[in-house]
Amino acid sequence: MKAFALLALAGMSSLAFASESLETAVAQGTETEKYHYGMKLDVAKVISRSDTSTACGVVPAHITYEDHQGRVHRLEYMVFGEGCSNG
Repeated sequence: MKAFALLALAGMSSLAFASESLETAVAQGTETEKYHYGMKLDVAKVISRSDTSTACGVVPAHITYEDHQGRVHRLEYMVFGEGCSNG
């Protein structure tokens, strides 16, 4: 039982380390690329994305993602904000 608990703890710490290193890579300044129509994207995992829930109208948004080769990308694109009210 102790061996299982030790293995589980070791597994969780390696996941925390992987997540921490990914956040470090993002924080180190991944260059922002602007989306254009027809652009081919290789998204394996979304790391973060902009919150447009309070924006009204067409606004720039960002998504940070990891591709299938483990590289981190940051993409800027235009989106219609969700915060417009009709009254």
